[in-house]
Amino acid sequence: MRFEGTSDYVATEDLTVAVNAAVTLERPLLVKGEPGTGKTELARQVATSLGLPIIEWHIKSTTRAQQGLYEYDAVSRLRDSQLGDERVHDVKNYIRKGKLWEAFVSQGKSVLLIDEIDKADIEFPNDLLQELDRMEFFVYETGETIRAATRPIVIITSNNEKELPDAFLRRCFFHYIRFPDMDVMKQIVEVHFPGIKQQLLTTALTQFYEIREQQGLKKKPSTSEVLDWLKLLLVEDLPPEDLRRDGASALPKLHGALLKNEQDVALFERLAFMARRQR
Repeated sequence: MRFEGTSDYVATEDLTVAVNAAVTLERPLLVKGEPGTGKTELARQVATSLGLPIIEWHIKSTTRAQQGLYEYDAVSRLRDSQLGDERVHDVKNYIRKGKLWEAFVSQGKSVLLIDEIDKADIEFPNDLLQELDRMEFFVYETGETIRAATRPIVIITSNNEKELPDAFLRRCFFHYIRFPDMDVMKQIVEVHFPGIKQQLLTTALTQFYEIREQQGLKKKPSTSEVLDWLKLLLVEDLPPEDLRRDGASALPKLHGALLKNEQDVALFERLAFMARRQR
């Protein structure tokens, strides 16, 4: 069972090595990287490549670790007892299974995605240590232990919004997805827009990387944003020469796809103003 990438996802050699190492070690794969570098999509493509079902747990700031195991709906049980509902006699009717429970009892191997773990409270990763280590947990309300018959492939993503605890990091295989260079980005674009004209692609990507490297930029445009931008350029059928910027127009064409806040737009407007004054 080896991941080699898919026709829809360009995986670099070091990324495929990381995925396969995590699978071999039976450790969670912790993937970090800039937003838009394909961390979440990686889990889906690993599942597709290996022919496995995927279970996705998307973390929010209010998510608690217990929700990944199960939740006991005591309020519904109390209401049903007041109404004389026969369901009240079986506590299992009020246990809501979480994503880890789903993965543990899945028929055969599965891929479990824990997406953006750094959004949750700082204690969230520590609260899952034992369950991810032992692949089991105890349900107090029913007195049963849920064990994983087959250990799932666990992929955890983080945008580095918070530092993760050392005890949690020790249990993971770590990989940082670096932002793609020009050659890799061309491969990614070719997957999404096969047959795109090379002159347009080279001109657009050259401008894109110049924008990313601009000093003072608050939010660098990501892979997903350059794909949106290229889609617009193709729809508008703009020739490469129309993309070239000069001092009078420092903002790129259709810049709303790349620049996502007023500070960055103002930065390029100031650059254009300064360039005009120097003429």
